[in-house]
Amino acid sequence: MSRISICELAEWQATGRLFTLLDVRRASVRLADAAEIPGAQWLDPESVFTWKDQIPRDRPVMLYCAQGHEISQGIAATLYAMGLDARYLIDGFAGWRSAGQTTQSL
Repeated sequence: MSRISICELAEWQATGRLFTLLDVRRASVRLADAAEIPGAQWLDPESVFTWKDQIPRDRPVMLYCAQGHEISQGIAATLYAMGLDARYLIDGFAGWRSAGQTTQSL
């Protein structure tokens, strides 16, 4: 499992690199923020063992949670152990927003 910086993720988006972007914030936190990173798909972190096998294996998967700590790191580790190129976003959604990166309303 590795990580990706805010600058790197923004560059991947800008250059059109193929990857899967997953928002794994808790539902209540996500709704309180009322925004997400463009192109993200929200998946309930509490149901990871239900959806983990549905993640495409042919491209890297980037995960972010609220702060870039336990949730995204734990899920990235799970997916990495399954053989996926899984990375978590350093500083999570809070860091993305603080850095002035683009967000979209839910």
